[in-house]
Amino acid sequence: MISTSNLSLRFGGRKLFEDVNIKFTPSNCYGIIGANGAGKSTFLKILSGEIDSTEGEVISAPNKRMSFLKQDHFAYEEESVLNVVMMGHQKLYEIMQEKDAIYSKTEFTDEDGMKAAELEGEFAELDGWEAETNAEKMLIGLGLSAEYHHKLMKELTEPDKVKVLLAQALFGNPDILLLDEPTNGLDIKAVEWLENFLMELDETTVLVVSHDRHFLNKVCTHIADIDFGKIKMYVGNYDFWYESNQLMLELTRNQNKKIDQKRKELQEFIARFSANASKSKQATSRKKQLEKLQFEDMQISNRKYPFIEFKPEREAGNNLLKVEGLTKSIDGVKVLDNLTFTVNTNDKVVILSRNDIAKTTLFQILAGELEPDSGTYEWGVTTSQSYFPKDNTEFFENSDLTLIEWLGQFSEDQHEQYLRGFLGRMLFSGEEATKKAKVLSGGEKVRCMLSKMMLSNSNVLLLDNPTDHLDLESITSLNKSLIKFPGTILFTTHDHEFIQTVANRIIEITPNGLVDKMMEYDEYIDDENVQKRLEELYGEN
Repeated sequence: MISTSNLSLRFGGRKLFEDVNIKFTPSNCYGIIGANGAGKSTFLKILSGEIDSTEGEVISAPNKRMSFLKQDHFAYEEESVLNVVMMGHQKLYEIMQEKDAIYSKTEFTDEDGMKAAELEGEFAELDGWEAETNAEKMLIGLGLSAEYHHKLMKELTEPDKVKVLLAQALFGNPDILLLDEPTNGLDIKAVEWLENFLMELDETTVLVVSHDRHFLNKVCTHIADIDFGKIKMYVGNYDFWYESNQLMLELTRNQNKKIDQKRKELQEFIARFSANASKSKQATSRKKQLEKLQFEDMQISNRKYPFIEFKPEREAGNNLLKVEGLTKSIDGVKVLDNLTFTVNTNDKVVILSRNDIAKTTLFQILAGELEPDSGTYEWGVTTSQSYFPKDNTEFFENSDLTLIEWLGQFSEDQHEQYLRGFLGRMLFSGEEATKKAKVLSGGEKVRCMLSKMMLSNSNVLLLDNPTDHLDLESITSLNKSLIKFPGTILFTTHDHEFIQTVANRIIEITPNGLVDKMMEYDEYIDDENVQKRLEELYGEN
């Protein structure tokens, strides 16, 4: 258990948190959410003791071990991988070091023998004899095979270092586990392993900050929402938090419905959400807590969502996109090799690859920003394309334009009232609309680029990692808009939920050819034949 009492934090004159009183209990997993800049990571750092609060205190039960996912990827360069993982349980690791020091002595005294016996007892109590095996199992689960376990950290790639530090945080069954964006840089298999690991934890209090909605939906029993310096607790996962908020807003606005009728609708909604096939500890705990909820218990979040809607000016004909033999090298390295595929009207295609440069290069060619070395692509005459680039620097760098002026570049309607209204729907209201484009944050720039795309009224959308830099609210709004979009989409993203709910077709680019499937993403990653074919094409066999 860990809690806060009257917790406040100020940076300069700004209040980040004010009088936060909240309790996190064992056997539950709490998703910490909030808009960009709300203080999610800062809150975890306060709980871990890395940052001191201005007022109030953090309270945790005595003799409880806390583990915090470290972000310093270069902290253990001269240490072996296995050692770094076992350092996650500091007391156990110190005992191991002390034991080794005693046993390595050339002259062994009676005092040494008594101390060694004492240490062996403590070692056994902490399950020390299984420590190395448990560490190895974790590493293998995260995708690091035995050949890496005795290497030095400096010999690993950055993505592999991330996996080691995650294993370190998880090692030894900590009582309190704090995870800040634990899925960043993980492949699908590693994320799935992590989900299963967290869902089976017993008696551990888990707090996690993540922009991965699929992950939050799988592992969370509660959502803690940071909003205007306060933290509100909600039972359920992210989808339940979002959907229940929408339902409560609707029920609250509907004055004609009797309270008993509203209660009934809420209970039916809860019943749908609590019917979970998963037998994990987390899912069972969540189900029991949801079933206890009453209408009077429900709170409505103050969170605002951008309004995102893409409306094609006209429908595209049958001939949409034909790609033949597309080949391109970047800096002497071939990233696209003889790609051939056809995209049909109303296809919503996710482009996958373990090489991000391959995906971005394809999009740049299709958008007309790069010339292929060989091969051709042809858009249908009835198509109009709008492109969201991965790097939007050129649109904002050194721009002295206000947001109203910036958006006006892409709008037929130049009236300030219209542009302000448009920006307001994207959460740039009042004075926000007059700030300079060059000072925008990453998330604000993305919202502007999406506004530009909406104004184009195109029937084909090309989106290269549109979820990067966005907060959960914006990701959710964008996700829903693409599901509803009546045109054709080609997109890339690392967001599992996004792919699962938007894509009806998957094209994966490998060094040795394409895999092209009309299926949902979950089916794709669970299909043994598909995965076997991918292993062959990536040269893993």
